[in-house]
Amino acid sequence: MSPSLIPTEGLGKAIEDAYPELAPIAATAAAPVYLVGGAVRDLLLGRGRADIDLVVVGDAAELAAALGAAQSTEHQRFRTAKAVIDGHWVDIAAARSESYPAPGALPVVESAADIEADLGRRDFTINAMAVPLHGATELIDPHGGRADLEAGRIRVLHAGSLRDDPTRALRAARYAARFGFEPVPETAALFREADLDTVSADRRRAELTRIASEPEAVGALALLAEWGLVDIRPGGLELATRVSELLAGPPWEGFAPPADAILAAALGPSGAAEEIAALAPDRPSDAVEATAGRGPVELALARAMGADWLDRYLLEWRDVALEIDGGDLLAAGVPEGPAVGRGLNQALRLKLDDRLSGRDEELRAALEAARGGDGVA
Repeated sequence: MSPSLIPTEGLGKAIEDAYPELAPIAATAAAPVYLVGGAVRDLLLGRGRADIDLVVVGDAAELAAALGAAQSTEHQRFRTAKAVIDGHWVDIAAARSESYPAPGALPVVESAADIEADLGRRDFTINAMAVPLHGATELIDPHGGRADLEAGRIRVLHAGSLRDDPTRALRAARYAARFGFEPVPETAALFREADLDTVSADRRRAELTRIASEPEAVGALALLAEWGLVDIRPGGLELATRVSELLAGPPWEGFAPPADAILAAALGPSGAAEEIAALAPDRPSDAVEATAGRGPVELALARAMGADWLDRYLLEWRDVALEIDGGDLLAAGVPEGPAVGRGLNQALRLKLDDRLSGRDEELRAALEAARGGDGVA
């Protein structure tokens, strides 16, 4: 179903309601300033606030300073600045054009004389719209973004777009899954030809992490697989779905970074998750030993693979601790060295398995194990 957009004449009121902190900017700026990109797209869709991106036909750092921002940073190479205005981060960029010296390279930036030139450097038509913060509130839409938005289409601005920046294909999958949009055939063909090897692993990983942070992450990853841009391991999408559901509620919520776990489920590597999932520990101490040194992502994947016993590990066993410590064993005459660790480990195993309780029993078992016994009276 195609989205229903708010009327263009309602944009001014929508901006006032969604971004009241922008009201004083036009009066402060000496040069024309525009709200651009995702903020305009989401306003037209009636989705409310998005990240605030402004373009000034002038100096971005100068505007940030003129606004008296509580905090600001500047990136001279790309002629951008970030500022905190009324508690909100605002990205400010000078109107600019870009050229790419090689496929996938970072762009060479030059000043642009107007907003239309700046919009021409963007990824998709639905992100290449702007609204001035001065004068009449009008939609500046030189590439037909509103029509594509209304039709639910994703379209690049020019045929070389994916050669310049192949990560745009990753972003497209994120938008397609989030909004239920589809790329037009010509753009879909470009996605399938995108060469992600021309960009750094860090940039690829950053875009994939953004995808995995979305509610529709699995759908976006499925699109990337369809376009031949990622290799989903067998059962990876189903496992990623289970991991996403697992980490969305108790007791696993907050235990592992969801984006990292979803990517590991879909793409790998999963570390020792399969090995852990195949275990069926007889005793709590065996379960704790099996999880020792394993990261949260590995454990979340193992639980999603069927290791139900990990629920008890998470809720009960991982927080079991001794009342004694190494100092108690040293004070009792155990020499420094591996004997101390051996004694404490054995006492903890016995406590986990309900074979002792209380400080005195812990110390007695630890001393016995440290001196060569098994700690069991």
